[in-house]
Amino acid sequence: MSQIENQKIFEDMPISKAAQKLMVPTMLSSLVMVVYSLADTYFVGMLNAPEQNAAVTLAAPVMLAFNAVNNLFGVGCSSMMSRGLGSKDFDVVKKSAAFGFYCALFGGLLISLLCGLFQFPLLGLLGADAGTMGATAAYMKWTVICGAAPSILNVVMAYFVRSEGAAFHASIGTMSGCILNIILDPIFIMPWGLGMGAAGAGLATFLSNCSACCYFFVLLYRKRSRTFISLNPKDFTLEKKIVQGVCAVGIPASIQNLLNVTGMTILNNLMAGYGTEAVAAIGIAQKIYMIPMQIALGGTQGVMPLVGYSYSSGNYRRMDGTIRFVRRLMIPCLAVVAVSGWIFAPGLIGIFIRNQEIIRYGAVFLRAFCFAISFLVLDFLGVGVFQSVGKGKISLMFAIFRKIVFEIPATIILNVLFGINGIAYGAFVSEFMMACISTVVLTRMMKKLMKSC
Repeated sequence: MSQIENQKIFEDMPISKAAQKLMVPTMLSSLVMVVYSLADTYFVGMLNAPEQNAAVTLAAPVMLAFNAVNNLFGVGCSSMMSRGLGSKDFDVVKKSAAFGFYCALFGGLLISLLCGLFQFPLLGLLGADAGTMGATAAYMKWTVICGAAPSILNVVMAYFVRSEGAAFHASIGTMSGCILNIILDPIFIMPWGLGMGAAGAGLATFLSNCSACCYFFVLLYRKRSRTFISLNPKDFTLEKKIVQGVCAVGIPASIQNLLNVTGMTILNNLMAGYGTEAVAAIGIAQKIYMIPMQIALGGTQGVMPLVGYSYSSGNYRRMDGTIRFVRRLMIPCLAVVAVSGWIFAPGLIGIFIRNQEIIRYGAVFLRAFCFAISFLVLDFLGVGVFQSVGKGKISLMFAIFRKIVFEIPATIILNVLFGINGIAYGAFVSEFMMACISTVVLTRMMKKLMKSC
């Protein structure tokens, strides 16, 4: 193969059209992922059993930890692959894909093994107590102990496919698994079905992730003569250039997600002091907050292959135009979402559970999160651009500032000062500060690059 598939998107198509072609499928798949996550919360919430809902919330940090592996090999390898395509170094693309796939597989199996061996100490660390221990363990049996590898691999392979500009196929693979999850959830969770509760939500997630992996395996097999993505063990290598290139971007991205896990674990433990209802409420509010977060993440991550390709090929004007287009399009959209979330907060929480105390707590938490929504694009855009151009150290500094310097201290301080009514505002403090910092740093980098044009 000598021709890059979707080369027109990277080089010739108008920026607005190319960006939308990459953004829209990625955003749709991100939204469907949120919907399937909300489906777990919705159907478990219909049981009207706070300990079942709390189980899904308490397991969330471990599920988020999967993103550490996803980002290490998904973000790290896709950045290398996009830059390899831009510089026409197709050997790097193949070797990066094979390296990322087999390392992600090993990482998933290792997580399953460790969580299985140390299950009960882990449950205690997550904040599970006597009332929530059994449900949380049952949920994690399927999602983590059995499901870590397929959960990680389907995300990593979506990154690979997206790096070649095939955002539509990447989204179809992700969405197919999510839609299956939504269909299976009520069957496995509800009393009129298998009546498994939170465990049923976990089983549905496991099966849906396996389905998504199958889609990508079939897709890559059928495209084998038209893609540089390789899952061939012969292309796996530990060459210094490949390992260092992937890790330079992937490790900071991975650390960023581990810090997210730390922040969520601290928040859940603080909430545990206010009772099971508070834990369930923050879990529902976080799931709803994931909708605008995934819109912002999908929109910014969707254009990163175009940014990385443009940077590697020296087309800085196209790179700058892409960044500006994303800002102009997404910030007003998210502002509307934030206002709507503030106004309808109690009703949104009430969709998922009928417990009035949880609705009252959840509305407070969701309104706090709404303050952060408009700043998500600037934060994610800064991190994504530096990842796509191989500047992993800067994205790592962003991650440290976001969680260690701003969010975690702010959450603890606000908890001390205002109790449960202030605890969720740590996210706003973090996103506001990081939006300011990332905008300044990114603007300076682009000005420097544009001078060289």
